Amino acid sequence: MKPIYQRIADDLREQISDGTLPPGSRLPTEADLREKYGTSARSTVRQGLSLLVNEGLIVPQRPKGYFVREIRPLVYRPQSEFRRRPPEVDIYTDLLAAEGDERRPAQDIEVSIVEPNITVRTRLQLKDELVAVRRRTRRLDGEAYNINDSYAPLSLVEGSEWMTPSDVARGTNQVLAELGKELVRALDEIYVRMPTPDEVRRLQLGPGTPVAEHVVTTYAADDSPVQVTINVVPGDRHVIVYERVKDPRDFEERPRSDWGAE
Repeated sequence: MKPIYQRIADDLREQISDGTLPPGSRLPTEADLREKYGTSARSTVRQGLSLLVNEGLIVPQRPKGYFVREIRPLVYRPQSEFRRRPPEVDIYTDLLAAEGDERRPAQDIEVSIVEPNITVRTRLQLKDELVAVRRRTRRLDGEAYNINDSYAPLSLVEGSEWMTPSDVARGTNQVLAELGKELVRALDEIYVRMPTPDEVRRLQLGPGTPVAEHVVTTYAADDSPVQVTINVVPGDRHVIVYERVKDPRDFEERPRSDWGAE
């Protein structure tokens, strides 16, 4: 037989899953749960509730009790990097508007000069160069939703608007184009992992919350890497959506040696 704390967690999890306990609803009190499961130990009940807190299903609101977490995921579309948009609207605001999301967007932006880590250095093909980084923590209605940190060679962006620690209305991609490095191609890598302590702090993550790391390396027309952007999106706040268009060339007869060539 399962331990009592595990039975408590399993029963409540099932009620959350089937809608008996809808988002925002209050869970039975600790006293009610002790009576229902025949235990006098508060620690037993709290152990069961802690399992659900760690799973991101419930949140404590002392002294009121525990409540089912209300989650409204943000649609994250990695393919939207090069989509046309009004020149006076930043990318983050434009993406929310395209999804019909009426929540209030904001972002904290910090700009600094750093030595690149191995992820950035290898993708930008750098040796001993410094890079500039635009660190953005993006928010919806005041709640941190994702991290968007962009890195570019300091020799390219030094003295430009790219280094401005605030929104650039026409977009930093346009600034790069004006510097002679228009972004025409992107390589996407997605990793699913647990967050670093810094990411937990910036995103105010609860225990046990995984994140998806989206590393975007963008290239100019001469195929030189220009910028690396690392997006970190919490798994409990996002749905990642990719759109794919059928390429007629995929249905042409091609020699095997040409497969994969573009």
